[in-house]
Parts: sequence; structure tokens; C-alpha cells
Amino acid sequence: MAEGEGLRVLHLATSREVFFEQQIAALEEKGVDCSVCVVPGAEQVDGDMGSRRGVWEYLQFLPRVRRELRRGEYDLIHANYGLTAPFAVTQFRLPVVLTLWGSDVVGFDGIVTKACAWRADAVTVRSEEMRALLGRKDSYVVPSGVDLELFRPIDRQVARKHVGWDLGKTHVLFPYSPDYERKNYPLAKRVVDRVTRETGEEISLHTISGVDHREMPYYINAADALLLTSEHEGSPNTVKEAMACNVPVVSTDVGDVQERLRGVNPSGVATEHSLAPLLVEVLQENGRSNGRESVKEVSWEEIAGQLLDIYQEVTSE
Repeated sequence: MAEGEGLRVLHLATSREVFFEQQIAALEEKGVDCSVCVVPGAEQVDGDMGSRRGVWEYLQFLPRVRRELRRGEYDLIHANYGLTAPFAVTQFRLPVVLTLWGSDVVGFDGIVTKACAWRADAVTVRSEEMRALLGRKDSYVVPSGVDLELFRPIDRQVARKHVGWDLGKTHVLFPYSPDYERKNYPLAKRVVDRVTRETGEEISLHTISGVDHREMPYYINAADALLLTSEHEGSPNTVKEAMACNVPVVSTDVGDVQERLRGVNPSGVATEHSLAPLLVEVLQENGRSNGRESVKEVSWEEIAGQLLDIYQEVTSE
């Protein structure tokens, strides 16, 4: 019998974002019976559970959740992203697990999250940084997982041919749309421009948007390094995906990146002003990292096991 056999969970979500779908699949592999209720108007938004909805959509979400609770026999509710928390904690029959994804502990979303988090039976955050921002010391630190079957090392030249990049140039990947404000593309461009000036080498900075997730391993493996310049993160999947591909990562010190990259070379975390020198150092090594071995501890199988332990704890109380 699977570990979670017989456990029925209602998941609330703001969107059917790819990492959420991977979480559901991993839990189902453990035997958990998962149903999903999504805020009306949901669409996939590049790696962000906090895709914006209006008041009307959230007003529609309340009766949708209540209908689902009447229809199904559930053991607990798992609210994903802070803006779904009010719809979970305002019912008093089932235990609530609240998973926070990153941006939901800051700004307006953070206000909603903090107002509701104390009512949840268990809260999971992506990093120690998030736990400090939330202010709930008993939160579980559970990073988002990585698909080690999809994200694996591919020969760099093979990957470049696949995505159409120049085989002889140096390529740095900024794995988001330049319009994604929180990811801070202007800083990434300044860093690469500075590295180009200082080394005299032509470096291509690539951004990504609207790419099928199954194609992402090729873009990552085609790069000499992945560059993350975010102002705030929880547990950025692109870092872990690059690690799974043994592609070096240069990042600002956000979320759990410092912890993930500990012992990974060539790679590193730097301040805004030190990113360029670190990127020069990483590019000069011109090789793969040893990240795959380190990232195995946050495979989706491992993360689903941690969530299942939390489910069993809150349902046994």
C-alpha cells in the first residue's frame, strides 16, 4: 500500500502553474487522492502562484470552495499561496495546511497571508528567509521540488543546436521574461554588459518567456551559466533545475539559494556589486558544475514525502 493511501486532500490554488502540477503528481505517486479547486480565470503565469485576480474572481471562488467541500469527503485542505488562505481557514471542520511560495509573504499579499497564517494547522515556507518574514517560528521549511528525470545534463553543443544558439559564443541565461519586474532583468543586463567590457569577450544574454517547460532543459544546458538577479525569492526552481543539469549558477542572495549552492562549484552567491566578478570567475572555468548530486535532496519524491508527513501529523491531532 502506498504511504498516503486513503488520504483525501482538497488543494486550493490561484493557478495551475507547472510547479504546482508537479507537486500534485508527486503526492499522487505517494497514494494521496488530490482534488484541485482553482480561482476562476486561472492561467499559467511564469513560475508565480500569485498571478493577479480581481475581487470578482475571488468572490466567485468562495462558493466554489464551499460546494467542493460539501461534495467531497476530505481529510484536510491544502491552501497553496497566501491568497487562498482565507478560503481554507474560514471553515472549521477540516485541518488546514498552508504552503507559501515566495512573493506571498511581502506586499499586499503578505498582509493577507499573515492575517490568516496563524489559523492554519501547519504552514510550509520555502526558506528560512520566508519563515523570518512570516514571523511564525513553527513553520516547516519545505523547498519546492525539481524533476530530476526532465532536468538532466545534455551535451552543451547538442543543446545549442536544439535551441538555435551560436555554437562558438559564450551564453548566459536569464530564465525569465525581461518584463517580470521582481526578477530584475535590468540588473542582469548591467552585469553582463560589465563582464563584456572587462573581458573583451562577446557574451549573449538570453531571456525566456512562453517556452514549453519540457524544452527548458535544452535552454539551460545550452548556457555557460544561469544568472539570477531577483530582489526576492522563496526557493527558485530555475536554480535547482540548473543544478540538476550541472550548469553553473550565479545569483543574488535570495530565498534558499545560498543553502542550495553550498558546496556547488563553479557557482556562487554575490551582492549586486559583486555579481559581475563572480560571473567572470565562473565563465573562465568553462565547465560544468557538480550541482546534480546536491540537488537530489529536493527531488519531488523527497518533497512529497515531507508534505505527506505533515498531512499525517495534522490529521492525527
